[in-house]
Amino acid sequence: MRRVLGGLRGRGAESIQRYKMHEKLISIGDDYWIENEAGERAFYVDGKALRVRDTLIIKDVQGNELYKLKEKLLRVRDTMDILDAEGKTAATIKQALITPLRDRWKVEVANGPEMDIQGNILNHEYKIEAGKEKVAEVSKKWFRIRDTYGVEIETGQDNALILAITAAMDQMTHD
Repeated sequence: MRRVLGGLRGRGAESIQRYKMHEKLISIGDDYWIENEAGERAFYVDGKALRVRDTLIIKDVQGNELYKLKEKLLRVRDTMDILDAEGKTAATIKQALITPLRDRWKVEVANGPEMDIQGNILNHEYKIEAGKEKVAEVSKKWFRIRDTYGVEIETGQDNALILAITAAMDQMTHD
């Protein structure tokens, strides 16, 4: 991964955290590790199949639950809640009603600014922004490995929350 992302180092790379995700492997019942740039395990995704709702749980390397993704059923547009370790809503992701040229989603963050997600969500080529500031970028072009994409997260962000948002986007668009 270092070799593949090495070309990105020129743009203030010291302020960016990079992670490797696996496309379409984020599904209910599947478990896998999210790796950092060095190829080390950084977060664990635990896929749970429940009777009423599907759930993904993001854990740290020690096994502590950080975020839980729960799909809301019976909604006009796709909606997913991200709950914190205490069960409180940390963020809610909703698909925008009007999407003229690109996929657009809104993320309502409980203790932070609203985020916009725009780009080609299905092909894992999109940006997450808060106002005019880039929060994260998701892209497959950084990898030659099939079914793999990268997430670059700007400094000062809650990396686990951004990865939970990314996992939610994958879950919602590939179901």
